[in-house]
Amino acid sequence: MLTTLFLILKWFFRRKGKPVVKSHTFNPGLPTIKPDWKGTPLDQNGLFIYEEQPTVNRMGDVVKFMFQRNPQRALKKADTWRITVRRNADWIDDPSDKIVWLGHASFFLQLSGISILIDPMFGKLPIVRRYSVLPVSPDKFSDINYILISHAHYDHCDKNSIKLLSKRNPQAKILAGLQLNRLISQWVKNPVLTAGWYQQYNLTNDLTITFLPTRHWANRSPFDGNTSLWGSFMIQTDAQCIYYGGDSGHGSHYKDIASLFPKVDVALIGADAYAPAWFMAQHHQDPYDAVKAFNIIGARYLIPFHYGTFDSADEPMGEPEQILKELDKKGNINGRLKILELGEVFSLEQNEP
Repeated sequence: MLTTLFLILKWFFRRKGKPVVKSHTFNPGLPTIKPDWKGTPLDQNGLFIYEEQPTVNRMGDVVKFMFQRNPQRALKKADTWRITVRRNADWIDDPSDKIVWLGHASFFLQLSGISILIDPMFGKLPIVRRYSVLPVSPDKFSDINYILISHAHYDHCDKNSIKLLSKRNPQAKILAGLQLNRLISQWVKNPVLTAGWYQQYNLTNDLTITFLPTRHWANRSPFDGNTSLWGSFMIQTDAQCIYYGGDSGHGSHYKDIASLFPKVDVALIGADAYAPAWFMAQHHQDPYDAVKAFNIIGARYLIPFHYGTFDSADEPMGEPEQILKELDKKGNINGRLKILELGEVFSLEQNEP
């Protein structure tokens, strides 16, 4: 498993000492929306850190995760569920406000005539098998205004996908966290705008995008752990407010986000790669915690993601969707659950209050 390999290598080349907050940083050219916010925390080694619960990858835990017997092994082997893919590209030329899930953590958004791609991942990962095809050819994306990259991990920041989009969309601006421009600017000539947590990008149209915290981490190699910032996005127009949660374990940042954004229309929240919980909980949320996060944010709709494309943890691939549907039947979701197929259009205009 690619993630496991990176965790092992990161341990061998890790900085010494328990991570603690020593300073803060931000983009001085951008506004910060959270009152009294000092900036994104840095640890004693100058690395980005989630202050409440810093990610700690211990070698003993990694070895245990690799070699322990999966208690869901039989269920996982018997699980034949595969996500449904709608192979239809008609929605690309439709100017109405919409959300389309492309697979894993990749989304297409159309808001007030502005086209956005989030964490485009069109190809394969090293080692990890891809189980779902794309609902549309990447060549169809030719009028993209913004490409949002939540963090540096290979399944969210894919070099080939970004290069392909750059060729077709030289006008597109790329939005990311602090220091991730150093990597992406080696691949493409598109402008890369970076922000710290709770900062808003300077955009020239009727769109507001805010970079927000997640409980996660980032690296591309054994030598660059947490040298670039990870996070989530709040995307707003006069008509819509969409939250994209990125990769995250559960944390208090959801309460902070809810206090700053009291009216969220749709929350896109990951619910996959969570088993075993003792190891994965600091990186990703299971469906139960995903629903907790959604209820805290108080959005009208929940669209879960991160499952069905890559088999990256111990749970069966169909389990996240099954649990979410059960929670919905029990009335545990304080809003509307919308399970999307890949390539299915969620119309923001048809689902207005």
